[in-house]
Amino acid sequence: MGFTFVFLYFPIVSLIAFSFNDSKRNITWQGFTLYYYEKAFANAQLHEAFLNSLIIAATSTTVSTILGAMLGLSLYRFRFPAQGPYEGMVHLPIVIPEICMAVAMVAFFATVNMPLGLATITVSHIAFSIPFVAVVIRARMAGFDHALEEASYDLGASQWQTFWNITFPYMKPGLLAGALLAFTLSLDDFVITFFTSGPGSTTFPIKIYSMVRFSVTPEVNAASTVLIVLTLALTMVALFVQSRSQGNQHG
Repeated sequence: MGFTFVFLYFPIVSLIAFSFNDSKRNITWQGFTLYYYEKAFANAQLHEAFLNSLIIAATSTTVSTILGAMLGLSLYRFRFPAQGPYEGMVHLPIVIPEICMAVAMVAFFATVNMPLGLATITVSHIAFSIPFVAVVIRARMAGFDHALEEASYDLGASQWQTFWNITFPYMKPGLLAGALLAFTLSLDDFVITFFTSGPGSTTFPIKIYSMVRFSVTPEVNAASTVLIVLTLALTMVALFVQSRSQGNQHG
């Protein structure tokens, strides 16, 4: 068990540690410094790439959360022929290799003559994130008590009032967890983004990759550490919200 954790996390811990190394190379430790964090934060190209990532992540999260919630709720509520195979198709983007998804998206954009850029990255991230949100919502709604909706109808509430006052509040933890998951996936994605990006649409992971191609410097480590910390924080929040929703569900 201990060896497994060392094998998995030692490279990450080493990357974070050497981001504070007072040396242009990552071979030996020369002392503690925050210089390379200052250098990374002063890098205008990194700022632009990070802003692009935030715009793409925010847009794709909003759209994929709405569509994924509708899909997850529909899969839970309705029964129809060939529902099993349909649910399998919905989950397909989760299980297939990302590079296959990326190639498929590039082929699609070429077919519709859509130039590569921020828009194509955003559309690809939406298509990739919807199934993740749908799975979370589907799991959340598994413990929903239909009697609550029936009681609302008996008291004279309309279908919209019942959804807004009964169903939606129950879905909220799942919506938040799904949204955080979609945001994290979009912010971190490299493979799909690399294939569907165009001129002027460099994202934060792609910018870090371009820096690494020249040399793995403490500045690269500092930028990577910022992304790791942000991703870890969002993931922990999503897991916390999901665990609370499951606890409330069982309670």
